[in-house]
Amino acid sequence: MKYDYDLICIGLGPAGMAVSLMAVEMGLTVCAVEKDRLGGECMNVGCIPSKSLLRMAKAAHTVRRLERMELGPLPAPVPRRPFERIRGYCDFIGEKKTRGMFEKVDLLLGEGAARFVDPHTVAVGERRLTARRIFIATGTEPMVPPIPGIEGVDPITNTTLFDLDAVPASLLVLGGGAIGCEMAQAFARLGSKVTVVHMDPHLIPAGEADAGELLERVFASEGIAVHNGRRLVKAERAGAGVVLHTDRGERLEGERLLVAAGRRIPTGELDLEKAGVALTARGAIHVDRYLRTTQKHIYAVGDVNGHFLLSHAAMHQGMIALMNSMLPWPMKRDFRRYVVPWTVFTDPPASHVGELARQLDARGAKYETIEVGYGDYGAAIAEDCATGWLKVYASRGGRIFGVRIVGEGSGEMINEWALAIQNRVPLHKVMMVQHSFPTMGFLSKRAAETWMTRRLASPWLRRACRLFYRR
Repeated sequence: MKYDYDLICIGLGPAGMAVSLMAVEMGLTVCAVEKDRLGGECMNVGCIPSKSLLRMAKAAHTVRRLERMELGPLPAPVPRRPFERIRGYCDFIGEKKTRGMFEKVDLLLGEGAARFVDPHTVAVGERRLTARRIFIATGTEPMVPPIPGIEGVDPITNTTLFDLDAVPASLLVLGGGAIGCEMAQAFARLGSKVTVVHMDPHLIPAGEADAGELLERVFASEGIAVHNGRRLVKAERAGAGVVLHTDRGERLEGERLLVAAGRRIPTGELDLEKAGVALTARGAIHVDRYLRTTQKHIYAVGDVNGHFLLSHAAMHQGMIALMNSMLPWPMKRDFRRYVVPWTVFTDPPASHVGELARQLDARGAKYETIEVGYGDYGAAIAEDCATGWLKVYASRGGRIFGVRIVGEGSGEMINEWALAIQNRVPLHKVMMVQHSFPTMGFLSKRAAETWMTRRLASPWLRRACRLFYRR
């Protein structure tokens, strides 16, 4: 059968962009379909604009801190019209930077949603397109939980957040995960009175309690109220604002409500049944370890398959899936074997890679915890960012199982540890790497040195050291 294209990619978020741009550079003919905007949620209403807002909020917070240090009057700390500025940044990135990358791709942008006609045919509007292989990268969308009355209070989600004209005087945040924590701190620093309410016992439930508890203390110091372990029973309007009622009889009030309570995977408009593509019980597209769906020529990459709902994981899956579509069986790569670091970009940021302590305990692993504190590091003290710690879970022999960092620069530092875990680099080799000083990354070397110092507590090793030194 002759196909119109070697490859059709449905969706151009991080995963779809990785597939399309790599494939066309490999000499394949590619058609990419995006019903909305290039870059998907990440570039337009997610990762990128949220970091812009966080940067503005941190600048405002820094100005206020400097004022408290009696350095004299400083310019007004809150930026004017932050959302308008962020929309301008995103438009510039999309039109001036991203669009040009697709010159070699047959791009169908804003022409409608793609849907399957049969396993090798996709329809976009009135057009019918065929391809040897098809990649689905349609992502997820915010989930609004079925709380009585919630639709009547016009909740904000990340898809509508950056359409605001101004920072509200007060904000209720439903959800204490990454988006909820990041936006709670950003809005508080920009002048909102913020209240966070969520079901889990601590903030950042994907991590461990100590990180959430540290962040909660920071939030309290910035005037952010946190209500853990709450279930909402009703939402309603009260005048021009919103009221949330919890299962503990609490009444929480705010001008607006931001819902950051998870994601859902919309696949209905794809007509997957016509392609013979199956879903999991959770509604994600089922994939095998090579990212193939139940049709071996159709791949599902990124959030749509329900594995690791992170932009960098989606990009990586796109790369792996494209490679697997070309490589013979012995050379195909199992996407699950690659470690996935993550960072919550609060201040201080919280990052993690590898196994958590509860996972190690559940499988009965023998490990020790090596901890170094930012408060014991001169550079962190001098730079006024001494809050946080770095924890490594490792075997006595130095195998690294997991690393957690809460503190300045953790999002950059965690990548070194991801490389070490993925390639089974032991702690003594981390120790032997010269780390630029005085960076926060030097704490990684200090953690490895701490592990080695524990080894030197062995009487046998001390005797051996004295013997070799005196020979």
